[in-house]
Amino acid sequence: MNTDDLIRQLASDTRPVARNSVARRLAIGIIVGGIGSALLILASIGVRPDLGTAMQGASFWVKWGYTFSLSIAALMTTAQLARPDSGRLRGLWALAIPVVLLAGVGLLELARTPSSQWLAMWLGHSWQSCPWLVLSLSAPIFAGLLWSFRRLAPTRLRAAGAAAGLSAGAFAATVYCIHCPEVSAIFVLTWYSLGIVLATLIGMLVGPRLLRW
Repeated sequence: MNTDDLIRQLASDTRPVARNSVARRLAIGIIVGGIGSALLILASIGVRPDLGTAMQGASFWVKWGYTFSLSIAALMTTAQLARPDSGRLRGLWALAIPVVLLAGVGLLELARTPSSQWLAMWLGHSWQSCPWLVLSLSAPIFAGLLWSFRRLAPTRLRAAGAAAGLSAGAFAATVYCIHCPEVSAIFVLTWYSLGIVLATLIGMLVGPRLLRW
């Protein structure tokens, strides 16, 4: 049997892959994991009692917009790395947009606030617990993404793990908004982002082991 005949025989039983199958599978993993994170909040730290009132203010949506837009940008990168032919990554610049915009909002807040209050704005009331809560809430979402990757074929495992961790951390921070009472953009930029970075680093470390196929 020559090489061409062997290739045709091996490919004879293959079925076409549905269009957008990667995005659909990643979305399922994210949604299921996000529900798990929300249930974890309800069972442990709870939803902030004034959530309805908070949602009428701009600070809640600035915080939510930062985490959600970062989630979408990270998921776009994850979708590229889920394929064996990921090659050169496109659209990485989108990851910087939410960070730059929130930094601009934070600088405006600092300019309007007396310098004696800057430290209080930066630390808030929960700076010691915030990053760790975001990291903890990212675990169900990361598990959902690992399930998604079981039917995918990543080849750059460390990068794919980091992207999955970044997506999980950013989506976890989005879910965490329903509990967190902090309103300062500089707080969110520092402590939310720290939790997201920790999730990214863990994803990068475990990616080569858990994403191998």
